[in-house]
Amino acid sequence: MARQRRHFTQEHKDEIVRMVLDGPRPIAHVAREVGIHDTTLGNWVKDYRRRHGDDASTTPAGAPKSLRERELERENRKLREENEFLKKAAAFFAKDHR
Repeated sequence: MARQRRHFTQEHKDEIVRMVLDGPRPIAHVAREVGIHDTTLGNWVKDYRRRHGDDASTTPAGAPKSLRERELERENRKLREENEFLKKAAAFFAKDHR
């Protein structure tokens, strides 16, 4: 039995690609988290880089971001992901004690 094909909006694809480009995690790790094949995500990354130029670390105005800005964005994204995980864990354990 074949799997049903899922469709993602371009905004959702770009958000997933930014997880790869802005963070230290490899494509295979992010693909596993999201539930897609790593080749698919690799194609999305290649397409994103082609659409946004080779340097994906520039602002929309075209000015390159500083190393510190990229580090802070990476840390901010990591903290947001950890916060979301903790919210889900708290909800899970709160549900068990009712």
